[in-house]
Amino acid sequence: MALIDTHTHLESYVKPGTLDATLARAHQAGVAAMVTVGTSSEDWTLYRDLAAAHRGFVHYSVGLHPCSVGENWADEIAQLPAFWQNPGNAPAALGECGLDRFHLPKDIAGAEKILAWQRAAFAAQLTLAKSLGCPLIVHSRGAFSETVGMIDASGVDWNRVVFHCFSEGAPEIAELNRRGGCGSFTGILTYKNAATVRAAAQAQGLARLMVETDAPWLSPLPHRGKPNEPAFVRHTAEFAAQEIFGVSFETLATATTANAKAFFSI
Repeated sequence: MALIDTHTHLESYVKPGTLDATLARAHQAGVAAMVTVGTSSEDWTLYRDLAAAHRGFVHYSVGLHPCSVGENWADEIAQLPAFWQNPGNAPAALGECGLDRFHLPKDIAGAEKILAWQRAAFAAQLTLAKSLGCPLIVHSRGAFSETVGMIDASGVDWNRVVFHCFSEGAPEIAELNRRGGCGSFTGILTYKNAATVRAAAQAQGLARLMVETDAPWLSPLPHRGKPNEPAFVRHTAEFAAQEIFGVSFETLATATTANAKAFFSI
């Protein structure tokens, strides 16, 4: 059965010249499609071109990651709307964007300055997402309530919102689900110390489940500690099917693929 890796970063394989081999292994593992996710203006055109070169297999998003937000954030975000002017190769989503308190500077003044930039950049991208009516890929680390509050205030359609690499618990996934949003899950599901994340996936259920790698990070077992790649989404899916949902791999693959296709319109 086919799988879709809904969140990967292919730039990591372009730079060392291993992209072709990485995509071939993904094919062999049963990955039918993937979304390579933009984080700054440095990768947006690369991902647009990769999607054109691997049409139907590679899809892409563009967005300004909170850890990529700098003083010139407004100049970068001003470049985003142009990507939707090519309907033949438009992004599958806007993002990833959001808030990240985990990687802030240690000094209070520096942290507040960057967090203010993050909030402003996220608000601007929420406004753009609302005007485009496109799917939104959200990054939230150490800032769940504030991130949810900003989305609420923006008027963005929650049915088009996914919190990628969901790492909160069942109460938090319930907050997303009751609004119409969802979480997607990485190889963290396979980690022994991730009981709360597994509980969140189970609470959300197969009807909304999507799986991702966030490659090259967060490799699932049995590859934990090694660089991740889209092929490894199969390990996460197999684990989720057997250990979390008690269903066949085919059942889970069918559900997650249908969910990803519907969410991203791919």
